[in-house]
Amino acid sequence: MTKVQLFITCLGESFFSHVLRDMVTVLERLGMQVEMPEGQACCGQPLYNSGFQSQTVAPARNWLKVFAPTEGYIVAPSGSCAEFARHRYPQLFPPGTWEHGAAVETAARTFEFTEFLTKVLGVTDVGARFPHKVTYHASCHILRGLGLRDEPKQLLSAVRGLEFVPLNNEETCCGFGGIFSVVYPEVSRAMMTEKVRNVEASGAEAVVVSEPGCLMNVAGGLRKAGSTMRAMHIIEVLAAEE
Repeated sequence: MTKVQLFITCLGESFFSHVLRDMVTVLERLGMQVEMPEGQACCGQPLYNSGFQSQTVAPARNWLKVFAPTEGYIVAPSGSCAEFARHRYPQLFPPGTWEHGAAVETAARTFEFTEFLTKVLGVTDVGARFPHKVTYHASCHILRGLGLRDEPKQLLSAVRGLEFVPLNNEETCCGFGGIFSVVYPEVSRAMMTEKVRNVEASGAEAVVVSEPGCLMNVAGGLRKAGSTMRAMHIIEVLAAEE
């Protein structure tokens, strides 16, 4: 049986525990043996993106101590966290150190959820049923960091009863950008306003995203606008059996 180690991420643990439960549901439905390594904490991405690369070493080392001894794939519900562990960790540590070796080894088996399903397992139909009209926002790290453009939509297209509608400027940032939304709140707010306008114009019942940060931002934007539209993580849709 294939083992999967859950990389739960900070936002996943703090705000989207139901998405993590749904993630386990889908993986077990596909025959995976799911484990959650203890001792997980922040991967260090916020520090790194804020320019504090040296302070990123400690959380990165802790992450490697947690995941390096594990077996199987490492799967996250977040493209930004998966991209960070895969691409930045090997750059943080000098070659020849145990950390660098562990970073290279874990990078080779770390995947974002939709990437894991489509590219590793070769699965697009996970047995979901969600009879609703849905649109999709392409999160920046998944799209630009991991190069996943069609994979999430391939998974959505196989969901029974789901009617997919296109989103105008689908690939335009929602304005979250992690620390960007804190440092440049006015710019972030303007980007979010435009994203919400396009989401509502789609006529969908729900907007689906593959990134917890974007999910939190888009959901907040819709709520502030008084919209009744749902913002959902793609994992919630893939776990549905309505």
